Amino acid sequence: MPDQNRCPWAEASPLETRYHDEEWGVPVRDDNTHFEFLILEGAQAGLSWHTILQRREGYREAFLHFDPVAVGKLTEADAERLMQDTRIIRNRLKIAATINNALRFQEVQAAFGSFTDYFWGFVDGRSVQNEWQRLEQVPASTPLSDTIAKDLKKRGFKFVGTTTIYAHLQATGLVNDHLTSCFRYDYIRSLG
Repeated sequence: MPDQNRCPWAEASPLETRYHDEEWGVPVRDDNTHFEFLILEGAQAGLSWHTILQRREGYREAFLHFDPVAVGKLTEADAERLMQDTRIIRNRLKIAATINNALRFQEVQAAFGSFTDYFWGFVDGRSVQNEWQRLEQVPASTPLSDTIAKDLKKRGFKFVGTTTIYAHLQATGLVNDHLTSCFRYDYIRSLG
């Protein structure tokens, strides 16, 4: 869609363009997709999103198609094996956090019925519709992401700082941060 106006960050590469045009901001109401984004956004800490998108398929295979039950069963030996897997970010703390977060994710599912219900509960089930006109206006975190990050940390999650959680809110459509000039803005707004 070369004739479309889109958010400027999405012009960085074809990978980011496709992600922006097809996924970013679409409301997610599926637990496994939420778990996928938690893994990927935790892995991104200190890195670019482009780097993570390039390795997304590697993550999908290494972390058992983002099945939190299967990931929660990974052992120390599995973590050591993952440290040798060049398809993912080989960071011991991030790998350990992914396994830990799979267990915490299941605890949230048990307590709330689903992770989706828990997460969307912070916005009363409706997407926050922002009206940013320039990329510089889009925040890296908000009081909402502060609140969710604090709650997740209290529940034992790792690599879930407020910036990481705000990225999750954007990716999974709990906030619409497409610029108002972006061709996806009205469409995403209609899904909210």
